[in-house]
Amino acid sequence: MPGVIVLVRHGETEWSKSGQHTGRTDMPLTEKGRSDAAKLSPHLAGRDFGLVLISPLSRAQETARLAGLSGEADADLLEWDYGAYEGRRTADIRQDLGDPDWTIWRDPIPPGETPGEQPEQVAQRARHVIDRSLPLLQQGQDVALVAHGHLLRILTATWLDLPAVDARLFALDAGALSSLGFEHEQHVIRTWNSAVL
Repeated sequence: MPGVIVLVRHGETEWSKSGQHTGRTDMPLTEKGRSDAAKLSPHLAGRDFGLVLISPLSRAQETARLAGLSGEADADLLEWDYGAYEGRRTADIRQDLGDPDWTIWRDPIPPGETPGEQPEQVAQRARHVIDRSLPLLQQGQDVALVAHGHLLRILTATWLDLPAVDARLFALDAGALSSLGFEHEQHVIRTWNSAVL
């Protein structure tokens, strides 16, 4: 029986709480974020993961530690590079652009202090992670990925062979668990946006 990919979104940060786009800024967890990450530990304990990959950013690293996971930092799990939109809220961007319909999923990401990425570029990184995971899954081993909301949503769309922008359909809360797996040979979502697996 094939394994599953367990997705762990990092706990709350001040920016995730306020709705600011948090890409490469290394924001720490809030007290609630630390508490929520620790609450994941019993749901992950006892699982024998063949591979654990963690975003290099401290909010993911701390979430993994508090949830009882140790593994390898993987730069492919870094959050979406939001370029000029880093640290900004959707409502403020819409006001500045004079576009009440602006969305991070539809409109191009301009460079800022970082180059910025388009959704398809994030999906390419997600594909690398999936390709690295598949051999273990096919051997019946589980894989855990500790990372960020938009990255994990795009990875899910990529797993399902959907366009990267379809990730907009998968709401994912800070500190949530999800899992991806198989139904026969079909890639499916097994669990989504849950406090338990």
